Amino acid sequence: MATTNEPLGLIAGGGRLPLLVASGARSAGRTVVAVGLRDQFDPALPALCDRFHTAGIVQIGRWIRLLRRDGAREAIMVGGVSKRRMHDPLRLFRQLPDLRAALLWYRRLRHDRRNHALLAAVADELAGAGITIMDSTAYIPDHLAAPGVMGRVAPSRDSQGDVDFGWPLLSRIVELDIGQSIAVRDRDVIAVEAVEGTDALIDRAGSLCRAKGWTLLKTSKSTHDMRADVPTVGVSTIERLAAAGGRALVLGAGRVIMIDRPAVIAAADRLGVALVGVASA
Repeated sequence: MATTNEPLGLIAGGGRLPLLVASGARSAGRTVVAVGLRDQFDPALPALCDRFHTAGIVQIGRWIRLLRRDGAREAIMVGGVSKRRMHDPLRLFRQLPDLRAALLWYRRLRHDRRNHALLAAVADELAGAGITIMDSTAYIPDHLAAPGVMGRVAPSRDSQGDVDFGWPLLSRIVELDIGQSIAVRDRDVIAVEAVEGTDALIDRAGSLCRAKGWTLLKTSKSTHDMRADVPTVGVSTIERLAAAGGRALVLGAGRVIMIDRPAVIAAADRLGVALVGVASA
């Protein structure tokens, strides 16, 4: 965890994760200067920051001006922006991009809009302006998946068999940048996540698997850039999984963020879902 007292920039998309980061950073003694992405950030976020501004999702020049004006030389970029939105250039341009964003799109992203390419391009753009994008988990270590069983519900023998079968497959899938999750039952892959996201994968697996008791496995690749797009799960993930007949959620330890980990564990215990972390090889 960084120990500097310099202001920390926070570029915030949607969801609760930016709130956890802001709280963690302030608890560590950092002044938090946030840029909330318009129509994305949680309304509770401004109260958790020392200074707060808004900007469009493709107004990178404005991000830079606001952060530099408030003295931030480091920043964390977290929170959701729909992948479908990022794959629709016309919708992006309706957000009124500034010149930096337009040039960045033309030079680096028009032919490659994968998450890691987008992150690298944005991080390079900010670095050129004197702002370093940090590991997004630096101030939330207590919300990362931990090795072993994380609640009171242990995986069944069948679920453990699905983990033993599915984890090596998932490890290969993530290294190929196909997706970060798979659903398995009886040592058979039911569904593989791609651009639709984990919620849609859960719904699809539930509709394809008539028998209850399937397992959801989720992680990121060994070289995943932790500065952004770290895979996440939350209470809603547990609730959706249980409703779709899933009975185990298996996460890469240290590679998946549990948004409010105590609440996620409590939900898993309440709904009878085994919650397990698998350590990296």
